[in-house]
Amino acid sequence: RKDLLAANVRIFKEQGQALDKVARKDVKVLVVGNPANTNALICSKYAPSIPKENFTAMTRLDQNRAQSQLAAKIGVPVQNVKNVIIW
Repeated sequence: RKDLLAANVRIFKEQGQALDKVARKDVKVLVVGNPANTNALICSKYAPSIPKENFTAMTRLDQNRAQSQLAAKIGVPVQNVKNVIIW
């Protein structure tokens, strides 16, 4: 995973620098690709002129895993697990 993280740093550093250079300062940035939260943090670090609150990460895989684990723990079908929020 260390090699993957190094590749992600390079990719999201470049994206952050590009955003910092050409994007409007009120841009909203949605980062996907695991680990999405880490990638969003890296991207935001290299785009210091864009407010940190304008960055978010799409973590659908983590959401699905949480719902599956809860369903298994309480013994219900996963589609019956509602209103789960992860952060």
